[in-house]
Amino acid sequence: MNKVREMKRTVFAVLFLLFLGWQASAETFADSVRLEAKPYYGKEARIIVYLLNNNHYSKIKFNDSLSSVILDEYIQTLDNNKAYFLASDIQAFEKYRYKLDDLTEAEDVSPAYVIYSVFAKRFRERNDYVLNHLVNKEFDFTIDEYYDNDRSKEPWAKDAAELNEIWRKIIKSQVLSLKLTGKKPEEIRKTVAGRYERLAKSMSQFNSEDVFSMYMNTITSAYDPHTNYMSPKAADLFKQSMSLSLEGIGARLQTENDYTKVVEILPGGPAEKSNAIHPNDRITGVAQGEDGEMVDVIGWRIDEVVKLIKGPKGTKVRLQILPAATGIAGPPVEITLVRDKIKLEDLHASKSIIKYNKNGKEMKLGVIVLPSFYMDFEARQRRDPNYVSTTRDVARLIRELEAENIDGLVIDLRNNGGGSLEEAINLTGLFIKDGPVVQIKNSANRVEVQKDTDPTVVYSGPLVVLTNRFSASASEIFAGAIQDYNRGVVVGESTHGKGTVQQVIDLNRFFNEPGVQVGELKLTLQKFYRVTGSSTQVKGVTPDIELPTPYDPEQFGERSYPNAMPWDEISGTMYQRTPLVNPTIIARLNQAYNERLKSDSSLSRFVKETDEFRKSLNETRVSLNEAVRRAEMEKASKESANALNTRIRSTEIPPIEDLSDLKDEYLREGLLVLSDLIATKIG
Repeated sequence: MNKVREMKRTVFAVLFLLFLGWQASAETFADSVRLEAKPYYGKEARIIVYLLNNNHYSKIKFNDSLSSVILDEYIQTLDNNKAYFLASDIQAFEKYRYKLDDLTEAEDVSPAYVIYSVFAKRFRERNDYVLNHLVNKEFDFTIDEYYDNDRSKEPWAKDAAELNEIWRKIIKSQVLSLKLTGKKPEEIRKTVAGRYERLAKSMSQFNSEDVFSMYMNTITSAYDPHTNYMSPKAADLFKQSMSLSLEGIGARLQTENDYTKVVEILPGGPAEKSNAIHPNDRITGVAQGEDGEMVDVIGWRIDEVVKLIKGPKGTKVRLQILPAATGIAGPPVEITLVRDKIKLEDLHASKSIIKYNKNGKEMKLGVIVLPSFYMDFEARQRRDPNYVSTTRDVARLIRELEAENIDGLVIDLRNNGGGSLEEAINLTGLFIKDGPVVQIKNSANRVEVQKDTDPTVVYSGPLVVLTNRFSASASEIFAGAIQDYNRGVVVGESTHGKGTVQQVIDLNRFFNEPGVQVGELKLTLQKFYRVTGSSTQVKGVTPDIELPTPYDPEQFGERSYPNAMPWDEISGTMYQRTPLVNPTIIARLNQAYNERLKSDSSLSRFVKETDEFRKSLNETRVSLNEAVRRAEMEKASKESANALNTRIRSTEIPPIEDLSDLKDEYLREGLLVLSDLIATKIG
């Protein structure tokens, strides 16, 4: 499980960069409607499908059934909110429903270009309608009507008049949002017109390679969401993002409808340290320095937004965001971040001690925050005795904490997206004597058991592992092993559920045509299983003590992907559980937690804020009545302003003398569970 496999969200972001056109082409918009496949695209597509059919873990084949799925997914990729295609267009595409497999075998990818050309035509019609009829329209904001930002379950528009009405509401909503920020009518018209003029320019930059890449990714993702195709330029961009350092704010972004949405906050970056921007926040504006003009970026290509956000270390960038905590009805918020260079390999574990007086007993509670499972592979290969690794760092921190006589320990894996599999196994070994940690099954049904072979136990005291929905892959292996061995208590949210392993294949190996450069295929080849035989795929790790979560598993985590590989199980392997935790202890800890739900005002407030946050995440309908929308905005601002702040931790915990001073409610509750576990052991 190397860096390439683990940085899955980077791949996702790269694909969006690709979809929206990374480099400008010489084609005009009119020309782009008539894009055609390059001569070798058909052969490349056939090779990709051959590799998928014969090597993908799931052993599924590109047949008529999969062809039907791919057609629907390709249409959705182009028009995910049903705002461009007409019902008649969709009907015309039906001729391809059960033929994409046969056409690909015949090295024919023309359906991708036929469907795209129709989309490009409809896009131009909609853009012209917006610029010629809606930008200067006087809207009546006293009418009670609504617009739903999620039209995925709505029927396709039957004619242009129906699309005109959809777009009237889209533009009316955008104008009202700008009006509520205090912009004047002329400013609003200029801003909205600029958005759609820029969208037209972005479409003019879309080229033949972009269409092919988008189509190939529709095919690959039908096998599973982590199997992806990268064109030559996307592969180069991906490799750049895998470099040792990233300069900017430390956030991964993607496009969702007209918005740039935050997908992931990188540990140790300015975004995380600020605790001011979070996953699912929408970026609507970017400004440079203390007093630079705020540039509206709704409707922008994501690479252009990234260019505005990135900049030299030490400089400031201001972002206008719609926080996820207040939803689409909430007010925009302006934040300032100082750009910095993020060295991925330097995101080391950190420690702190938090004191807590429980029933007259003073406890010292140790915390180790682990942003990723890292290892300096090059330094180890050079036989550098001081090479950096997660296990080495955590072992050292544990010894330092025990020197200060801690009573128990929390390992904080929130937002830890994974990393080195070897480190996940070795880290588990710090807490158990020895034994199997994870099972890995390949497409040939061969199972390999990965073990901790070192009998040394570095820490044998009370242990809590803190997880959330963004704890993935290697984090799930570690948390699952700790739980299976009865070595500690897992507290928090169910984890992400990414239990598959990918390998990148250079497709140039299969081509011998001079001057032809083709892309790369990232292919799922293996699957992770716990020592019990249960897969970590989809289900992830279910905590022993489940804390309130705003994240619906159908919307966040592996389960949210329509083509996610299913959970299953294999035979368990022999391992020796520890006697440190058992069902009786877990029951007592849950009982104590439920009692706090009734009596702890801080926890009660946290539950309420979480409920409000869940509502904001699920709300897609907005009022187009100014008075109603303003009231919704004020209500959202008051009720949810701090909803995320109580659950997102920083890479480093600021010095805190006592638990009562801790603002991170998730960590606070994890420490309280730890104190209960310590008390159970004492009793």
